[in-house]
Amino acid sequence: MEQQGLIDPTVQLRLPEAGSEHCPYLGCDLRAGSGQQSVTGVEASDDANSYWRIRGKSDSSCQRGTPVKCGQAIRLTHVNTGKNLHTHHFPSPLSNNQEVSAFGDDGEGDDLDFWIVQCSGSYWEREDAVRFKHVGTEVFLSITGEQYGHPIRGQREVHGMPAANHHNYWKAMEGVFIKPSLDPAKHDEL
Repeated sequence: MEQQGLIDPTVQLRLPEAGSEHCPYLGCDLRAGSGQQSVTGVEASDDANSYWRIRGKSDSSCQRGTPVKCGQAIRLTHVNTGKNLHTHHFPSPLSNNQEVSAFGDDGEGDDLDFWIVQCSGSYWEREDAVRFKHVGTEVFLSITGEQYGHPIRGQREVHGMPAANHHNYWKAMEGVFIKPSLDPAKHDEL
């Protein structure tokens, strides 16, 4: 099977809800209950706050253009703030699930920034819907219907849920997809 595209390094993640025009993108905004920056679901595809860089557990183990394996631990770093997608044992403000926040500085955070990519094949393919399971707390990155009021009216709460379900599938919608050359000496990227 030929790979359609590789996820690296910047993507916009969206919840692929069947039959819905209003599928939220993973964004970053406000302050969460724990005092860390909130991660919210936004509907605007042109929202500059909805881009995330995919990184390995350490910079040396994730070369640009390397396919992301199903079962691999990754970090998702918010492009505009440099904070990592993070969760910990703290209740989310609206649903009382587990809070998901953005944490750290310049892509450096802690051990609670790692997520396992769950997908069906060997690698995360460009068109695949995947799940992200948190390494430290074993919750799934999820979004349901809870919406914030003032000051971020209409944005949806992103949280961690203990069970896999239809609320925790994500799909890379836009971004930089790199298909590396078969010849490692040849470098045709601009």
